[in-house]
Amino acid sequence: MARFVETLKNIWRIEELRQRILFTLGVLIVVRIGSHIALPGVDVYALEQVSGLGMDSTLFGLYDLFVGGAFSNAAIFALGIMPYISASIILQLAAAVIPEVQRLQREGEEGRRKINQYTRYLTVLIAALQAWGVSIKLTSMQVPNGGPVVPHPGLGFTLSAIVFMTAGTIFLMWLGEQITERGIGNGISLILFIGIIARLPVALAQEIQLISVGSRLWVTDVIILALLAAIVTAVVYVTQGIRRIPVQYARRVVGRKVYGGTTQYLPLRVNTAGVMPIVFAQAILFIPATIYTFFPESRFLENMAALFSERSFIYALVYSAMIVFFAYFYTAIVFNPREVADTIKKQGGFIPGIRPGAPTAEYIDRVLTRITLPGALFLAVVAILPVFVHNVLSVPSELASFFGGTSLLIVVGVALDTLQQIESYLLMRHYDGFMKSGRLRGRGIGVTRGY
Repeated sequence: MARFVETLKNIWRIEELRQRILFTLGVLIVVRIGSHIALPGVDVYALEQVSGLGMDSTLFGLYDLFVGGAFSNAAIFALGIMPYISASIILQLAAAVIPEVQRLQREGEEGRRKINQYTRYLTVLIAALQAWGVSIKLTSMQVPNGGPVVPHPGLGFTLSAIVFMTAGTIFLMWLGEQITERGIGNGISLILFIGIIARLPVALAQEIQLISVGSRLWVTDVIILALLAAIVTAVVYVTQGIRRIPVQYARRVVGRKVYGGTTQYLPLRVNTAGVMPIVFAQAILFIPATIYTFFPESRFLENMAALFSERSFIYALVYSAMIVFFAYFYTAIVFNPREVADTIKKQGGFIPGIRPGAPTAEYIDRVLTRITLPGALFLAVVAILPVFVHNVLSVPSELASFFGGTSLLIVVGVALDTLQQIESYLLMRHYDGFMKSGRLRGRGIGVTRGY
């Protein structure tokens, strides 16, 4: 504890780091303020009476989780940063099948600049389409035994909603870039992080209320918090877990200088895909419930929604299988063993006992396939834990969401990235980091590469 307090003092002593942290906090405050400013034309009092827009266990609920409640508030930041993340993922997937995008990825800084430009264009398009859908959803909402949420629907409201929400997404994207340049880095990830963590005070308040009214014993809460700490610890270990493959480089003499002759390591992550397998699986499994919200009279859709509800055993089984599948699928997209093997060969390196070229690629692929399985199974367990905690331990859904799933993985991942950024500043100024021995390993993932 004393070491942690001393580290905080060291952070405050470094003027540049202090300014960057204060700037980041200021931007995140702006993000949270924008999440509570409703769109023009929306009756806020009527919106409050419509509990959560009927979004539980639907794609809308998943979306609202990522934007920190801004979606259910019908705020100008209702779309959050998600259109940008969607555009980044689409271009990343396109690189696997479109040669032009692959060529841009290999062109270095110039290609990266082009891809960022295309990502922004695609972000505007996705944001406009999603804003249009949200405006339709809002105009169709009615307060039980009351009036509409949008008193004066029409073309004017639709156009203004599209403009405000699209502009809000672009503004958030710009704020994320400012955090990356002038703050402590990982701007897009931190905006996503603050949206998720903003739900934690509400969740803790619900739990405290249960204790105060006598619905839950404080001993039970201690056990629940101990379980949460154990889950977070396990997630940190798996997130940081890597398999290091030794790579030796031959010695080369160029003039009077000697290059190579050293051994380095190729790190392969246990969880290369990050949180993306859970996001993909949830998005697919929430489709029946989402469609049912638009057609509540359909008995077939009602049965399908019940079959894939979170309380169903079939849901847990299919959910786990899809997570394992998407873990391998996304890993195959973001990590190309053949390109890594070619790079090692061009740099004069080789894996001991493995021939350069195709045998090296096959070896890396074999190792990656083996270590991805335990990572994928762990993701499946973590994804199901919130449902288990909510149904078995009777923990409120708000707090249960932090026991696993996308919330926990994103929060832990971004927190580790941020701590690594701060620790690098401390070490540059010859201060000790957060760890007494060793250092935090930089994850280097970012939002577009698995959060």
